[in-house]
Amino acid sequence: MKTEFITISEEINSRISEWEPKLLELNNDVISERRNSQNRTIKQIVGHMVDSASNNTHRVVHLQYQESPFYFPNYATFGNNDRWIAIQDYQNEDWKTLVQLWKYSNLHYAHIIKNIDPEKLDNEWIASPDVNIPLKDMVVDYLRHLDLHLSEIQSLTDQ
Repeated sequence: MKTEFITISEEINSRISEWEPKLLELNNDVISERRNSQNRTIKQIVGHMVDSASNNTHRVVHLQYQESPFYFPNYATFGNNDRWIAIQDYQNEDWKTLVQLWKYSNLHYAHIIKNIDPEKLDNEWIASPDVNIPLKDMVVDYLRHLDLHLSEIQSLTDQ
């Protein structure tokens, strides 16, 4: 299992190396005006990925010392992720600052998943009243989620 998480960590680091320069070279019109199917700009998508890294970091930490199953608010439930985007005003964040925040929050997440206690992998997060997610599954799914949003950005930049 440790090997799988090391591989995921390396993949996250690879995405950062690939995407940081791509993101930084985008012009203001592209990052501020083009929108995905959820009506988010590239700036807002990157902000959402920062929120995802932050929330997942907290879940990984909590799930290693709290009693399982553990309740931690799901910021994405009931459209709250859009509230997070609006409240933090990612649309007006300095672009270079936002890209660095995305980079370093993901670098840290990649670091912590390499250090997960293997005995805690079955600990569960209560994601909603009817859904518990084991720590292992949450970590494995992170890369899919990251790639989904990077793919959205790629589509928006290709327009």
